[in-house]
Amino acid sequence: MFDPKKLLDDLLGTQVPGTGSTVRDKVSQAGQMAKDNPLAAGALVAVLLGTKAGRDMTGTAVKLGGLAAIGGVAYKAWQNYKNGGNPAEAAQKDPELLPPPEDTSFHPSQAPQGEAEFTLTLVRAMIAAANADGHIDEAERKNIADKLSLSGIGSDAEAFLLKEIESPMSIDQLVAAAQTDAQKVELYTASRLTIAPDTRTERGYLDLLAGRLKLPDALIDHVEATIAASVPPQPAGGAGAPGSAPNSRW
Repeated sequence: MFDPKKLLDDLLGTQVPGTGSTVRDKVSQAGQMAKDNPLAAGALVAVLLGTKAGRDMTGTAVKLGGLAAIGGVAYKAWQNYKNGGNPAEAAQKDPELLPPPEDTSFHPSQAPQGEAEFTLTLVRAMIAAANADGHIDEAERKNIADKLSLSGIGSDAEAFLLKEIESPMSIDQLVAAAQTDAQKVELYTASRLTIAPDTRTERGYLDLLAGRLKLPDALIDHVEATIAASVPPQPAGGAGAPGSAPNSRW
């Protein structure tokens, strides 16, 4: 059996072996990386999710690893949302990300279904988001399969990824997989980190996911602001606008 945490790290922010760079530092060079070293570390996210997918998680996020980075973004956004105020100002006040505290439901050890199972759900959410604009067609799936066979990630991880890419999780399944309010925020965060919503299809997917997870608009604004404060600006798909006051449900 493969290590779900390592797979998530490969998709969202591990160090590229033999370099001082992260996966996200290398995303602009993904095409050449995939040619030179098919799907090894940095090429993994580019090949699986497409070069325009993903955000450049830097600094603390890279040091934390994928699972803790997602939890850190979600927890910080939730904290800022609870405190109210302008999302952008709250996120910029302290842009450094930290792991979610162990005594909160955002910490991986608190997952009711188990840390490994929820980690796989986050990976599934990322793959589903990457499929939102339909860019992973039959030809691309074959291309991915060819590169996976050369990747050295292991047969179990390869089979898992190919299965999920062939039949990505539906929004209904993702919503059902979230067993706590914290997990709802984390599933949205993982999906948002996977795609920069610069098309109507991608934006529509994220809006639908947020709505089905029953996440308040103001909380989504804080997630957007937290991501924007933690990554370099991109030409499209910017952070959300300031939100309204917190909903008492949270």
